[in-house]
Amino acid sequence: MYYHIIESPIGPILLAGDEEGLKYVNFLKSKGKDKDKDKGKVKIPDDWVENKDFFRETSRQLDAYFSGELKSFDVKLAPKGTEFQKSVWNALKEIPYGETRTYKDIAVSIGKPKAYRAVGLANNRNPIAIIVPCHRVIGADGKLTGYAGGLDVKEFLLKIEGSC
Repeated sequence: MYYHIIESPIGPILLAGDEEGLKYVNFLKSKGKDKDKDKGKVKIPDDWVENKDFFRETSRQLDAYFSGELKSFDVKLAPKGTEFQKSVWNALKEIPYGETRTYKDIAVSIGKPKAYRAVGLANNRNPIAIIVPCHRVIGADGKLTGYAGGLDVKEFLLKIEGSC
């Protein structure tokens, strides 16, 4: 497994993947009011190999996203999860840039309209933040709900996209 840590407007982000594709995009810290707390608490396994070149295109696309120039990612993804989780993550990728959906909307879109709580759990376990846009999922009341990077990061990402 290769990895690389990039700097971003929301703090350092860990990228990890292999020839199958990108497996992780994880926040190492949160900015804003939680900036001194380690949010991700990610320990890089000893057998992972630092490889900046492997993530050159992913880094370029994330930079373009943060600057407001990129609305759709084109990165080969290979997340690990259950079939249900993968169905949720695929549904997340269908949420258009600048729009949001509720957990119930996602449950309906995958053909399991009563599974909105399970959708919330799968959303929480999304290993590829930002690129698989779990930040675009909000509560039924229209309010922002939990996010791995912190609600301030979720709000920041939605503001980039003009939906907050």
